[in-house]
Amino acid sequence: MAAQAEVLDELHRLLARLPQLTGALAASVDGLVLAQETRGVEPEGLAALTAAAQGIALRFADVTGQGDFRELLVRSAHGYVATYRAGPSAVLTLLAEGRVNVGRLHLEGRRSGQRISELLGSAVHQPAPAPQQAPATTTGGALPVRTPSARADRAPRSANGEAPNQ
Repeated sequence: MAAQAEVLDELHRLLARLPQLTGALAASVDGLVLAQETRGVEPEGLAALTAAAQGIALRFADVTGQGDFRELLVRSAHGYVATYRAGPSAVLTLLAEGRVNVGRLHLEGRRSGQRISELLGSAVHQPAPAPQQAPATTTGGALPVRTPSARADRAPRSANGEAPNQ
């Protein structure tokens, strides 16, 4: 497929622009590899994890009313895993060293996600902000909200846990 070769070319250009990247993968939202340049990481497993992470990120965004998923960043002891939306049908995942400039990582990741979306024929558009709506709920209902209970029978405590002198 010509689009996959073009996506792979985009990944190669991205790796050249940001030398601290150790891998790049474009996957379908279903977890199938579209194109990849990952050394030392199984691409099929990474694509499956990318799809799962996007699913969780979508749920977080939905439950909190924060809008559509755009990106996800995981910081680990030795580097970063960054996932970017690449249209409605694809996701871009980047692996980076710990010394990467995170702002540059986001800049390049967002640009490449947009380019991959265009290559796949599903351009990501940035719609005007929608009016604020209540978060959607699933059949399980809304998540419970924890609120502290005020207890009149309890004396106020200081920061160290002791009751103040009266």
